Amino acid sequence: MSENQRPRALLAIAAFKLVKALLLVGLGVAALVLARDSASWHTLQQVADALRFGPDNQLIHRAVAGLSGLSARRLEELGLATFVYAGVFTTEGVGLLLRKRWAEYLTTIVTASFVPFELYELVHKPSWLKLLGLLVNALIVVYLARRLLKR
Repeated sequence: MSENQRPRALLAIAAFKLVKALLLVGLGVAALVLARDSASWHTLQQVADALRFGPDNQLIHRAVAGLSGLSARRLEELGLATFVYAGVFTTEGVGLLLRKRWAEYLTTIVTASFVPFELYELVHKPSWLKLLGLLVNALIVVYLARRLLKR
Protein backbone atom coordinates (compact mmCIF):
# COMPACT_ATOMS: atom_id res chain seq x y z
CA MET A 1 0.00 0.00 0.00
CA SER A 2 1.44 3.38 -0.94
CA GLU A 3 1.93 6.05 1.69
CA ASN A 4 -0.89 8.13 0.17
CA GLN A 5 -3.48 5.39 0.53
CA ARG A 6 -5.54 5.27 3.69
CA PRO A 7 -6.70 1.92 4.97
CA ARG A 8 -10.48 1.69 4.67
CA ALA A 9 -10.82 0.82 8.34
CA LEU A 10 -9.02 4.04 9.27
CA LEU A 11 -11.36 6.03 7.02
CA ALA A 12 -14.38 4.28 8.56
CA ILE A 13 -13.18 5.09 12.08
CA ALA A 14 -12.60 8.72 11.10
CA ALA A 15 -16.07 8.95 9.58
CA PHE A 16 -17.59 7.31 12.67
CA LYS A 17 -15.89 9.85 14.94
CA LEU A 18 -17.00 12.77 12.76
CA VAL A 19 -20.61 11.55 12.65
CA LYS A 20 -20.57 11.22 16.45
CA ALA A 21 -19.23 14.77 16.66
CA LEU A 22 -22.06 16.08 14.45
CA LEU A 23 -24.66 14.27 16.52
CA LEU A 24 -23.19 15.69 19.72
CA VAL A 25 -23.21 19.21 18.30
CA GLY A 26 -26.89 18.74 17.46
CA LEU A 27 -27.61 17.47 20.96
CA GLY A 28 -25.65 20.34 22.49
CA VAL A 29 -27.52 22.94 20.46
CA ALA A 30 -30.85 21.31 21.37
CA ALA A 31 -29.94 21.30 25.07
CA LEU A 32 -28.94 24.97 25.02
CA VAL A 33 -32.06 25.99 23.10
CA LEU A 34 -34.26 24.05 25.52
CA ALA A 35 -32.49 25.64 28.48
CA ARG A 36 -33.38 29.10 27.16
CA ASP A 37 -36.92 28.54 25.96
CA SER A 38 -39.35 26.02 27.39
CA ALA A 39 -41.61 26.52 24.34
CA SER A 40 -38.87 24.85 22.31
CA TRP A 41 -40.17 21.43 23.41
CA HIS A 42 -42.93 21.83 20.84
CA THR A 43 -40.34 22.74 18.20
CA LEU A 44 -38.26 19.71 19.18
CA GLN A 45 -41.28 17.47 18.67
CA GLN A 46 -41.89 19.03 15.25
CA VAL A 47 -38.26 18.44 14.24
CA ALA A 48 -38.47 14.82 15.41
CA ASP A 49 -41.66 14.38 13.38
CA ALA A 50 -40.07 16.00 10.31
CA LEU A 51 -37.09 13.66 10.57
CA ARG A 52 -39.53 10.75 10.71
CA PHE A 53 -38.84 9.91 14.33
CA GLY A 54 -42.31 8.54 14.79
CA PRO A 55 -44.29 8.24 18.00
CA ASP A 56 -43.21 4.61 18.34
CA ASN A 57 -39.50 5.45 18.50
CA GLN A 58 -38.50 4.46 22.04
CA LEU A 59 -35.06 6.09 21.77
CA ILE A 60 -36.65 9.49 21.07
CA HIS A 61 -39.18 9.01 23.88
CA ARG A 62 -36.42 8.21 26.36
CA ALA A 63 -34.28 11.14 25.22
CA VAL A 64 -37.15 13.62 25.50
CA ALA A 65 -38.22 12.19 28.87
CA GLY A 66 -34.68 12.43 30.17
CA LEU A 67 -34.19 15.98 28.96
CA SER A 68 -37.58 17.23 30.07
CA GLY A 69 -36.81 16.54 33.73
CA LEU A 70 -33.63 18.63 33.71
CA SER A 71 -33.32 22.16 35.00
CA ALA A 72 -32.17 24.96 32.69
CA ARG A 73 -28.79 24.97 34.44
CA ARG A 74 -28.37 21.22 33.95
CA LEU A 75 -29.37 21.52 30.27
CA GLU A 76 -26.70 24.20 29.82
CA GLU A 77 -24.09 21.95 31.45
CA LEU A 78 -25.15 19.07 29.23
CA GLY A 79 -24.94 21.28 26.15
CA LEU A 80 -21.46 22.49 26.98
CA ALA A 81 -20.24 18.98 27.83
CA THR A 82 -21.46 17.67 24.48
CA PHE A 83 -19.50 20.42 22.71
CA VAL A 84 -16.34 19.34 24.54
CA TYR A 85 -16.85 15.71 23.50
CA ALA A 86 -17.69 16.84 19.95
CA GLY A 87 -14.38 18.72 19.89
CA VAL A 88 -12.49 15.61 20.95
CA PHE A 89 -14.27 13.43 18.36
CA THR A 90 -13.65 16.06 15.65
CA THR A 91 -9.96 16.19 16.55
CA GLU A 92 -9.77 12.39 16.38
CA GLY A 93 -11.65 12.19 13.08
CA VAL A 94 -9.71 14.93 11.30
CA GLY A 95 -6.41 13.64 12.66
CA LEU A 96 -7.20 10.13 11.40
CA LEU A 97 -8.21 11.48 7.98
CA LEU A 98 -4.85 13.25 7.82
CA ARG A 99 -3.12 10.02 8.92
CA LYS A 100 -1.52 11.59 11.94
CA ARG A 101 0.05 9.13 14.32
CA TRP A 102 -0.93 11.25 17.33
CA ALA A 103 -4.57 10.87 16.26
CA GLU A 104 -4.22 7.09 16.33
CA TYR A 105 -2.82 7.30 19.87
CA LEU A 106 -5.49 9.80 20.95
CA THR A 107 -8.31 7.74 19.46
CA THR A 108 -7.00 4.54 21.02
CA ILE A 109 -6.71 6.12 24.47
CA VAL A 110 -10.02 8.00 24.39
CA THR A 111 -11.98 5.08 22.97
CA ALA A 112 -10.42 2.61 25.41
CA SER A 113 -11.26 4.94 28.29
CA PHE A 114 -14.97 4.59 27.50
CA VAL A 115 -14.96 0.78 27.50
CA PRO A 116 -15.23 0.34 31.32
CA PHE A 117 -18.20 2.73 31.45
CA GLU A 118 -19.85 0.96 28.53
CA LEU A 119 -19.35 -2.40 30.27
CA TYR A 120 -20.86 -1.04 33.47
CA GLU A 121 -23.87 0.33 31.59
CA LEU A 122 -24.30 -2.91 29.67
CA VAL A 123 -24.28 -4.98 32.86
CA HIS A 124 -26.68 -2.70 34.74
CA LYS A 125 -29.04 -1.81 31.88
CA PRO A 126 -28.49 -4.27 29.04
CA SER A 127 -29.55 -3.42 25.51
CA TRP A 128 -28.55 -4.44 22.01
CA LEU A 129 -27.55 -0.86 21.21
CA LYS A 130 -25.16 -0.73 24.18
CA LEU A 131 -23.69 -4.09 23.19
CA LEU A 132 -23.19 -2.88 19.63
CA GLY A 133 -21.51 0.32 20.85
CA LEU A 134 -19.19 -1.65 23.10
CA LEU A 135 -18.26 -4.05 20.30
CA VAL A 136 -17.58 -1.23 17.83
CA ASN A 137 -15.38 0.62 20.32
CA ALA A 138 -13.52 -2.57 21.27
CA LEU A 139 -12.83 -3.28 17.59
CA ILE A 140 -11.58 0.27 17.09
CA VAL A 141 -9.21 -0.04 20.06
CA VAL A 142 -7.88 -3.42 18.91
CA TYR A 143 -7.41 -2.27 15.31
CA LEU A 144 -5.62 0.95 16.23
CA ALA A 145 -3.49 -0.69 18.92
CA ARG A 146 -2.33 -3.32 16.42
CA ARG A 147 -1.52 -0.61 13.86
CA LEU A 148 0.49 1.32 16.42
CA LEU A 149 2.36 -1.77 17.62
CA LYS A 150 3.33 -2.71 14.03
CA ARG A 151 5.17 0.58 13.56
